[in-house]
This record gives sequence, structure tokens and C-alpha cells, in this order.
Amino acid sequence: MNGLSPETIKQKIVAYAETIGIDELKVTTADPFIVMKERLVKQQEKGFASGFEEPDLDKRTKPELLLEDAQSIIAIAIAYPSKLKEAPRSVSGSRRGLFARASWGLDYHRAVGSRLEKLQAYIESIVPGVRTRSMVDTGELVDRAVAERAGIGFSGKNCSIISPEKGSYLYLGEMILDTYLPPDEAIEDGCGDCDKCMTACPTSALVEPGVLDAKRCIAYLTQMKTLMPREFRSKLGGRLYGCDTCQQVCPYNRKKDWRHHEELLPEAEIVKPLLEPLLTLSNREFKTKFGHLSGAWRGKKPIQRNAILALAHYREPSAIPVLRTFIQEDAREDMRATAVWAIGAILGEEAETIYEEIEQTEQSEMVLEEIRIFREEWGREDRVV
Repeated sequence: MNGLSPETIKQKIVAYAETIGIDELKVTTADPFIVMKERLVKQQEKGFASGFEEPDLDKRTKPELLLEDAQSIIAIAIAYPSKLKEAPRSVSGSRRGLFARASWGLDYHRAVGSRLEKLQAYIESIVPGVRTRSMVDTGELVDRAVAERAGIGFSGKNCSIISPEKGSYLYLGEMILDTYLPPDEAIEDGCGDCDKCMTACPTSALVEPGVLDAKRCIAYLTQMKTLMPREFRSKLGGRLYGCDTCQQVCPYNRKKDWRHHEELLPEAEIVKPLLEPLLTLSNREFKTKFGHLSGAWRGKKPIQRNAILALAHYREPSAIPVLRTFIQEDAREDMRATAVWAIGAILGEEAETIYEEIEQTEQSEMVLEEIRIFREEWGREDRVV
């Protein structure tokens, strides 16, 4: 320990963290996350997991499996912006989509990861021989469980970590150490009787307080690479990636707009792009323009699919020629099927003429099925278009 007490080491770490742009740093033990494992088991049993997570629940809840002799875990949080200054407007004939706030600015995996790397180097300099393991989002541990037990914030009904002072627009990360540091205390739940997030959720993904059916969550749906289930197509609105609704309505986020990290500030034209040009981007063009965003990690396909659904949401007639060309030229049948659905959503019964033309050359059963369903549903009061 280089002669330093655990208390002194922690004080030095906290002080150093402030100098490298870490907004909150708390410490918890490396004890198993027993309650979280119970939640994860129930989530899997009910089919609520997204499938993006680490499948081994022991690795997600037992730090000692990730670092031998683990004793402590450092939890960090970085606050990010919630307001888009001088945002370009979406007008008829020039509609725009929107990336969620967590995808504004530099990919948070890089932003948080670089800070953890600096923090690790500093800890190694004051604690010779220390062993650590850091992770951001894609690691095995559940970020929210670590942050909650360390006292970064409480876990809200919307399943976000909410800091009473900073709100929930927070990027989280953690570092396991084989060195003891004095743990901080968890804080009390602050949601009370408020259920604004649950009421506002567009897809009713918050099935009960603190329980999320991830497969209904728009944040998950916008990352799917398959054909969007019909139930959700009209729910995305203009969203291209992610969803902020449950955080936007949270009282703890009122008047919160953290703009002190320059690399996290959004480029308005990037995070609120024109929709139609997205449909003609090459892979290289997509990577060049959007590759630095966390929302680009699944590639251009989900973004293009969501752009088509957004054009349908806006009922944008000017998009019809672009969609027709897309159907003629794109090789991906699920994307053509999405565009066919969008034409029906925009034109209503007037889409029939276009559908008849498409049927003359289209061979995909998936695409043709969209036309058949449209014809069956058109005129019904409960139609889903």
C-alpha cells in the first residue's frame, strides 16, 4: 500500500478523478449482487431480457469470478447533455430523425473507458502491485447494480440510476480492485408515488416499477436488425436510435443539461439528421458520418430501417419516390418490406397503384405479405397503419 491507509488512498483517488472529468466516484464492496441476480433470474424466466447481455448470470453478479481476490469496486458516473442547442428543424419535405441523448457526442464507451484507463494508471502509481479490471456497459457486471450499491444514485422505476443532484443523464462505468477501499453507502429510493415514466412509456415496456421488458423497449427495438414487429412500427416516431421518454418526464431531470464535457456535446446536424439521405448512404459514408456515435455500433441497417419508419410517422408524401427507388434497388427483403409498409402508412388506399406495380417484379414472400396484410386491414377501424 506504499504506506498509505485505505482511507487516504480513497481520498486521493476521489481527488484525482475530479481532474480527469469524472463527475461522481463512489466505492462498494466486491460482495456478490444477490438481489440483482434474483431480478435477472426473473427477467429471464419472463422473457424480458434483450439478448445483448452476458448470458452467465454468475459472471454478471459475482465480481470474484472476474478478478481473483476482488475486494472493492469503484463506480463512476459522467453527466451528459440533455438539450440540443440550435437544433435544425424538421419541416414538411425535409424531415429529420433523432438519436437518443446517450448517443450524442463521442461514443460513451470511449469517453468513459479513457477515464477509467487514466484512473487505473493513477491507482497503480499509488498502490504498487494492485490488480484491476474495468468495464463500461458491455462488461459482465450490471452497471446499474454497482452504481446503486455504491451510492451513485438510486435505481428508479424506469430502471435508470437517478442521482438526486445530477438526475439520470449519466454514463456509468466500474473498476474492480483486489485492494480494499472503504465503501460508500447506498442512498434511499427517491421515486415515491411518482409513476410518470411508466405512464409515458410509448410501448408499456415498464411492466411494473423497476421491471423492464427489454424486448418492448424502444431503446432495444431501434437496435434490432430484423423486420420490426407490426405492433411497434408506429411507436418509434422520429427516433433513429434509443429512446429518452422515461428520462424526459422524470422530475429529477428537470432543468438538467450537463455541458461541461466538450467531447460529449452533440453536433446538431449529426444527431438530428435528414431522413431521406440516410436511405442512400454507403457503409463507408455511414461510418464516416456517424461512426463516432455509440448509436452506430449496430451498423447502418437499423438506422435506415428506423428512418423509413420515421418517414411513415411523419406521413411524408415527398418521401414516396425515394421509398419506391429503395424498394427497386435494395437487396434486403426485410428493408424492402419496411418501405412497402411505410408507403401504405403514408398514402393509405392510394398506395394500391404502387403496390400493383411492385407486385409485377417483387419475388420476396416477406414483401408481398406486407401488401396482402395492408389490403386486409385497410378500412378496418383497428387497422395498424
